[in-house]
Amino acid sequence: MNIAMSAKPLMEDPRWISLVARDPKGRFFYGVATTGVYCRPTCGARRPRPENVTYYDGPAAAERAGFRPCKRCKPDQAPDEARRAALVTKACRIIEQAEDAPSLAVLAVHVGMSPHHFHRLFKQVTGLTPKDYAVALREGKVRAGLTAGDSVTDAIYGAGYNASSRFYEKSSAVLGMAPRRYKAGGAEATISYAFGKSSLGKVLVARSDKGICAILFGDAEKDMVAELQGRFRKAMLAEAGMDFARTVKDVVALVDAPRQGHQLPLDVRGTAFQKRVWKALCRIPAGETATYAEIANRIGAPKAVRAVGSACGANHLGVAIPCHRAVRSDGSLAGYYWGLERKRALLKKESG
Repeated sequence: MNIAMSAKPLMEDPRWISLVARDPKGRFFYGVATTGVYCRPTCGARRPRPENVTYYDGPAAAERAGFRPCKRCKPDQAPDEARRAALVTKACRIIEQAEDAPSLAVLAVHVGMSPHHFHRLFKQVTGLTPKDYAVALREGKVRAGLTAGDSVTDAIYGAGYNASSRFYEKSSAVLGMAPRRYKAGGAEATISYAFGKSSLGKVLVARSDKGICAILFGDAEKDMVAELQGRFRKAMLAEAGMDFARTVKDVVALVDAPRQGHQLPLDVRGTAFQKRVWKALCRIPAGETATYAEIANRIGAPKAVRAVGSACGANHLGVAIPCHRAVRSDGSLAGYYWGLERKRALLKKESG
């Protein structure tokens, strides 16, 4: 449907201003009477005269009016970012449904790209190589099988490993403990913790033998310890010794001076999807934000906006994995596990 022309002078029409600025936020298309072509507002073609321009709300409306799509900006096709995300999503589905992880060459053929360019695109969108994604997916299946009550052997073979030895070689790195202990809910695994004081209130910092596994905020230490126990339900908790004081100090510094970044050793535990979301969060620079939809697009799952929000909520490592930088589509704040006031304060510190 043709968008009604404004009664204001043509050059004061907001759409004309958007066209001149090649604003990517412009949600319209325009046809040029002298060329018979319609374009996106971002098109790099020579700027038309305003009196020759007609605005449309979609390609179909422009084509019904007799215009043909511009060969430069391809307004009849999905935007480049959406096309790239769709290709990566397609490759992810192929990996997920395959009995054995497909090779890079096979995946590249399926999406119609060269292996080199596909590999670069996949890593750019997801933060993982196709091989890393397949490995993380398989590891996630083992965790899910063990949690569901499968025997260790069934969980390993059910995830697609051809030999249990291949998994046992790196089981501690994947699970943070031996498979049988993981199946038992982390029984006998010890997690030590200590408290620090930051501008956002009390901070609980917990570590396993692999690194920091939780950074939690709260007001009452008793409640914070209960939350830690709930997240690691069968682990044994113990107060950390003085040797942990330096690490706690580094975490507090990260809260109060987030632009400095960190080199903290992290024990990141999550599903393959959660890890993709968390890696995308870590690539958002301090002082900037991204919407849940943008993050979903960046990991190649544009329809998984709610799942992205859930992954942010499942984050154990507040600030170190900056889920506070995820915002709603209109830029408003929502969905921070430790409260919107803390989220607002963190973003203010980063932008200051």
